[in-house]
Amino acid sequence: MNTVNTARQTAATRHRTVQVDGLDIFYREAGDRANPTLLLLHGFPTSSQMFRNLIPNLSDRYHLVAPDYPGFGQSSFPARDRFEYTFERIYDVVLNFVDTIGLERFSIYIQDYGAPIGLRLAQRNPDRVQAMITQSGNAYLEGFTPFWDRLIAYSNDRAAHEESVREYLTYEAAKWQWTHGTRDPESVPPDTWELDYRYLDRPGNKEAQLDLFYDYQFNLDSYPAFQQYFRDHKPPVLIVWGKADEIFDPAGAEAYLKDLPDAELHLLDTGHFALEEDGDLIAEKIRNFLGRHIR
Repeated sequence: MNTVNTARQTAATRHRTVQVDGLDIFYREAGDRANPTLLLLHGFPTSSQMFRNLIPNLSDRYHLVAPDYPGFGQSSFPARDRFEYTFERIYDVVLNFVDTIGLERFSIYIQDYGAPIGLRLAQRNPDRVQAMITQSGNAYLEGFTPFWDRLIAYSNDRAAHEESVREYLTYEAAKWQWTHGTRDPESVPPDTWELDYRYLDRPGNKEAQLDLFYDYQFNLDSYPAFQQYFRDHKPPVLIVWGKADEIFDPAGAEAYLKDLPDAELHLLDTGHFALEEDGDLIAEKIRNFLGRHIR
C-alpha cells in the first residue's frame, strides 16, 4: 500500500512558483529528484502547458521541470519598462531559475522559442547539459519557411511591418499553430489555443511579444557558436520533428546532422506541436534515448 502511494506521489505533477530576479516564475514539476532531470523549454505562443501530457508520461523514470518564461503562462508579466523582452534576458531568467531550484546537471527539451534559450544554456554551460531533445527547435539557417518572411521584414523596419506581424498574435493564428500539419485537427483540444490566446490578449502582452518578434533576428547571430558547441562537445541529440511543420520545416531538423552525424532523427507525420498527436511515441523515443545516454 505504501509503495502504491509513493508511486502516485512521484507521478503527480506539482504546480509551483519560485522567485527569480524579483519575478514569480511558475513551473510544473514531477518525478523523483534522484532520477535524471529533463528541463522542458516551451515555444511560442504557449507555455509549460504544452508539456502537460509528456510530464506524467515520463515521471516514473525521470525528474521533469517545465517553467513558464516571464510574460508567458502563469509566470509574472512585468511591464516593458521594467523588463527587457529579449531572448538574452529570458535566458538569464531561465539560468537563474535552474540555479534557484537547485538543478546542477540536466538534459533539455527545446521547442521553438525554447531553442535559442536552451541552446544558450548548453553552449555557455556545457558541463551542465547532459543531452538534448529538439522538437522544431532550430539551430541552423536551414528550416526557415515563408512563415518568416514578414518577421524578417519586421526586423528591418518595425513601423512599416507591425500591422502585418500583429496577425501572428490573433486568435486565428494561435489556433493555426496548434492545428496546421496535423493528421486530425479535431484530435487537438481547443483548450490549447484558447488558453494561449487568453494569455496573449492580456493588456500590453502583444507589445511584449512584438519585442520578442523583433529580437528573434539576433538569435541567428548565435548560430555559429551553437554549431561550434555541437562540434566541440558532441552532445547526444534526439530530433523529433513534425515533417508538416510550416514554421520550421524538416530541413531544420536534418541540418543538425551536419555537425552531429550521430544524432537520432525522427520526422513525424504531424505539425509544429508534435506532442499533441505523437506524444506517446515521443515519450517512448525519449525513454530509449536517455536510457542509452544518461546514467
